Amino acid sequence: MTERNSNLPVILGGRPTVTENQEHAARWPLLDSDDESAVLDVMRAGNLSTAGVLRELENDYSELTGRRHALAHCNGTSALLAAFWAIGLEPGDEVLVQSATFWASVSPMLWLGAVPVFCESEGERMGPCPLDMERRITPRTRAMVITHLWGLPARMTQLLDLAKRHGLRVIEDASHAHGATWRGQACGSLGDVSVMSLQGDKLAPAGEGGMFLCDEDDLLERAVCLGDITRIAQLDTPARRFAATGFGMKTRMAPLSAAVGRVQLAKLDEHNQSRHRCIVYLSEALQGMGFETFLPPAHIERVYFEFLVRCPPGRLAMDAPDLCTALAQEGCLVSAPRYPLLHQQPFFTENHFQQVARLGPQHSVPDYQPDSLPFTQKINGQLLKLPAFHAASDELLEQYVAAFQKVLLHAEQITECIAKRTSGATS
Repeated sequence: MTERNSNLPVILGGRPTVTENQEHAARWPLLDSDDESAVLDVMRAGNLSTAGVLRELENDYSELTGRRHALAHCNGTSALLAAFWAIGLEPGDEVLVQSATFWASVSPMLWLGAVPVFCESEGERMGPCPLDMERRITPRTRAMVITHLWGLPARMTQLLDLAKRHGLRVIEDASHAHGATWRGQACGSLGDVSVMSLQGDKLAPAGEGGMFLCDEDDLLERAVCLGDITRIAQLDTPARRFAATGFGMKTRMAPLSAAVGRVQLAKLDEHNQSRHRCIVYLSEALQGMGFETFLPPAHIERVYFEFLVRCPPGRLAMDAPDLCTALAQEGCLVSAPRYPLLHQQPFFTENHFQQVARLGPQHSVPDYQPDSLPFTQKINGQLLKLPAFHAASDELLEQYVAAFQKVLLHAEQITECIAKRTSGATS
């Protein structure tokens, strides 16, 4: 048997580059005895629905973001529903939102009859493009959703100016951005209403959970009335009259989740710093090879919910799908971005959303077409998702760098090899 050449990529007959065990480095969330003790404390106290740990977690998030009000929810999706409800969206109101985001940034508004207007992303931070958003404003536009995708704050100067000039409410989806800052201000403090998810993959996970954040009393009141019936009776406003019914939802967070959420939030800085060390090391190495790694400008402190890089055409000799195929065979944990573009999904292109929104014939809706956002579609196809390592050894990081170097060195041969395989499979 011929020994494999270690200088060749695996796809060309070589041996894998990444041989270090990656299980510990990629494991998330990191749960330990602190989390167990916090959960046991709630269980032993016996109040599994309205324990004081809920208020404690809300206070933690108010302190993190500097917001006057925080209201815990059972998940980030319900917190987004509360945000759309709080700003008073009505049937037919349009909301600007990028297509490259998780579906919960969009779909809860449909239950209020609001209409998402999908916008292009911009290429430097992957957030919503302010110029494209402005082009899509109509007399029915009432709000915009801003997602800090993957932990990198969006272009807030332009977006906030746009909202101010057109009188639009801002929903900030900071679910990827626990601990990130923009011009010294915490993400989660930048919208009229801000939302953070505490789902198990997030940077401060609680298993499931979400946080609604605002400064205006009336926005908090509306959110309370929508989904936290226990709190309605505690309001000191005329809204207390709804205490027996609320507005038909129940979105309160479970105290057992809140207990985990408090412990994880207390370790946020430590965990973020550990991720930052690993990912910045890889980012700087990959940037030297021609990748766009989305390192932030000086006025931004970014975090890494996930780690994506872009393979710009012209700077690299192979495209993202072929690169992903070759790197996976080297032992790298790489993939395409996990969020499909929303404007291309059958829920919108086949008009199923109208059944949820229950819009009447008097409400015109966009004609959602899969090819309507060409720039977003193009750059999304150039993205490569790498592990957001929190505790990778130097050896593992160096093996990733070596794997990229080896694959790019043989890019032309790999591309030809994959093309031949594809041709043979379809002939």
